[in-house]
Amino acid sequence: MLLKWIKSNRGFIVLLLCFGIFRTAVADWNPIPSGSMRPTLLEGDVVFVNRLAYDLKLPLTDVVLVRLGEPARGDVVTFSSPRDGTRLIKRIAALPGDTVEMRDEVLYLNGEAARYDAPEAVTETLLEWGAQVPATRWTEHLQGHERRVQWLQGVTAHRSFGPVTVPEGEYLVLGDNRDNSADSRYIGFVPRHLLIGQARRVLVSADILANWAPRLGRFGHAL
Repeated sequence: MLLKWIKSNRGFIVLLLCFGIFRTAVADWNPIPSGSMRPTLLEGDVVFVNRLAYDLKLPLTDVVLVRLGEPARGDVVTFSSPRDGTRLIKRIAALPGDTVEMRDEVLYLNGEAARYDAPEAVTETLLEWGAQVPATRWTEHLQGHERRVQWLQGVTAHRSFGPVTVPEGEYLVLGDNRDNSADSRYIGFVPRHLLIGQARRVLVSADILANWAPRLGRFGHAL
C-alpha cells in the first residue's frame, strides 16, 4: 500500500524534497518572535534569509562545502546558538581579530568609540516582565556603518564588557535592542559554521502583539 502511494505521488514527493533542499541550502524565511532586534526588526516580521551569502552547506547540516562570501560588520545574520542550538537573529558587531568592548552602552571597536545621535524617546512593552519601560533609540555610527539601536531604562543588562579580541573563525554579534538581547554577551562568540545566512529584507509583517493587522509599510523593507 505504501509503495503504491509513493509511486502514484512521486511527483509531489520530489517537489517536497526539492523545496526542502531549497529552504535548507539556498534561501529561507525567518519569523521574528522577540524584540531583541528592535527597532530594526519587530515581532511579527518575517525576513528573507539568503543562505548562500557566505557558504554552501550540505543540506540539513552545518558542514560547509564551499565558501561563497565573507561576513561583514553590520550584517544581520541568522545562526544556531553555540549554547543550545536555538536559531537566533542578530547583527555582526565584530569580525575575527577585532578588539571590541562596551562601556556604559557605548560600543568601542579597535579603540574607536561609536558616535550616537538623533535620540528618540519611546515606551517599550516587555512581555517577559509584563511591564512597560521608557527607552531611547539612537543612531549608532561606527567605522562607516550606522544603525538604529535601543537602550532600555530600569532593566538589568550587560551594559559594559571587555575589551575582548574575537578569535579566528568566530564573530561577535549584538542585538539592536541592546538591553533585551541574548547575544554574544551571554552566549559567546559565534563560529562561522553556525552562521545560517544573511537576512536581507522583511517579506511580510503583522502586529502579533495586538490585533494581527498587517503592517503593509514594512512589506519588502530592506535591512
